[in-house]
Parts: sequence; structure tokens; C-alpha cells
Amino acid sequence: MLSAMEGSLLFVATTEAVMGVLGSSFIALVNCTNWIRSKKLSKIDFILTGLAFSRIFTIWLITLDAYSKVLFQDMFMTSDLSKCIYYIWVIIICLNIWLATSLSIFYLLKIANFSHSIFLWLKRRTDKVFAFLIGCLIIVWLTSFPLAAKVINDVKMSNTSWLKASYILEKSELLISCVFANMGVISLFVMALTACFLLIISLWRHTRRMQSHDSRFWDLNREAHVKAMKVLISFIILFTLHFMGFFIEGLCLFLTENKLLFIFGFTMVSMYPCCHSFILILTNSQLKQALIRVLKRLKCCET
Repeated sequence: MLSAMEGSLLFVATTEAVMGVLGSSFIALVNCTNWIRSKKLSKIDFILTGLAFSRIFTIWLITLDAYSKVLFQDMFMTSDLSKCIYYIWVIIICLNIWLATSLSIFYLLKIANFSHSIFLWLKRRTDKVFAFLIGCLIIVWLTSFPLAAKVINDVKMSNTSWLKASYILEKSELLISCVFANMGVISLFVMALTACFLLIISLWRHTRRMQSHDSRFWDLNREAHVKAMKVLISFIILFTLHFMGFFIEGLCLFLTENKLLFIFGFTMVSMYPCCHSFILILTNSQLKQALIRVLKRLKCCET
């Protein structure tokens, strides 16, 4: 039986998950509709569409895993369902983080203004950058699967619940195995943050250069740059909280009776796909216009 605090946090996390599915579904629907109409899809729109679909699967996977561990912990940990979910987790989560990283890198190449020769070389060769990123995803998958299998086998050795397993197995060894199993995801996370920080630096420098201009055009341009920096900072915060949530859920491997901590981690994990989907909608002109049209139609239907 859940306590009042646990139940409240679980309700908040579930609400975030539902809103995340709705936001991601809207992005996927709008981009797919535009693709069918124009028969063209840019790399950024392709990544956005893929990110939306992957987030839908990610949210369902995270929610299924959370509810199974909270409500049916003993039965879940000793069944083959936990093994199946972990393998699917490797595929979906890696893909989701890779798409977010790719989106950050392509926004950096499209918007940022650096004079370094390497950056200029990459800016002119986006196809090669995309091929390199695909190679990174394949490498992450190939390295993560054997390590994930090792973690699963280490826990399965005890043939009992995770609570007893955490006492039988060496905690430090199991923790190291979990970290190595997620090294690929951590690497993608670092790449995404690096791209965001570089883009913020570029926008900040450009904004400082425009401060000497008094024209209305430069004021509007500077306002757009400040808005873009705020969006990037919010993405970094949400993305970091997302990974902190995964870390907390990983700690619950050793604190299996602390359901409140696990649900808190679930809440943090669900926050990023929910909030960032709506940030993307509100900052993308096509998505924002589509949302306004939908809201107007809903308002007309009510009247």
C-alpha cells in the first residue's frame, strides 16, 4: 500500500507521462502531415519526428517499469519481464538520447557562428556529421547490450528478489557494471550538453555585439537570441534532471524498500519528455501555428 506522499508523487509522474505522450504525438502528427503534403523532410524535422516517436515509446516503457516495480515488485523482479524491459530499455533510451543529441548538434551547426576551421568544415558537411552520429548510435548499441546482459545475469545469479541479490552480490561490482552498461548513454549526454553550451556561447557573443546597435531590427534580433538562450538553458536543466532521475532509480537497486525515492526518480525522469515536448511546440513556428489552429477548432466545436 502506498503512502499519501508516494501516491501524490506517482500521480504527478503519471500526469507528466500522459502530457509527454500527448505533446510528442502532436509533434509526430504535424511533422508527418507536413511530410506527406510537401514530400520533403529536412534533417532537423526528421530528427524531431524520430524524437517524438521515441519519446512516446520511452514514456510507456518508463511508466510500465515504474508501476511494475512499485506495485508488483517481488513478482516483477523474479520474472522474465524485467529482463525483457531492460533489453528494450537499451534500444529505446539509447535511441531517444541519440536523437536529442543529434538535434542539439544540428541546431549548433545551423545557428552558431564560430570562425574555427573545424567548425566551418563540419558546417559544410552535415551529411558526414549525420553518418558519424549514426555510427555512434550503432557503437553504443553494440557495447551496451553485452554489458546489459552482464548486469542482468549478475542479478539473476541469486534467483531471488533484488533485495536479497543486493546483499549477496558485491554492491560496488554491480554498481560499476551498471555504470559501464550506461557509458554509451552518458557519452551521448555529454555530447548534447557540449553542443548546447557552445550554442549558448555563440548566441551570447552575438547578443553582446548587437548591444551597441540602437535600431529596432537589432533589438528584435537580440530579443530572439535571448529567447533562444533561455530555451537552451531550460533544455539543459530538464535533460540533467532526466539523467539524475535515472541515477536515483539506479540507486534503488540497492534501496529496494525505499519506494518514495524510486517514485521521486520516476517523477524527475518523466519531467523532461513532458516539458521539453511543449517547449519544442511553442518555439517552433510550424508546430506553434498548428497548435493554434487545433485550439481554435476546439473552441469552435465547444460553441
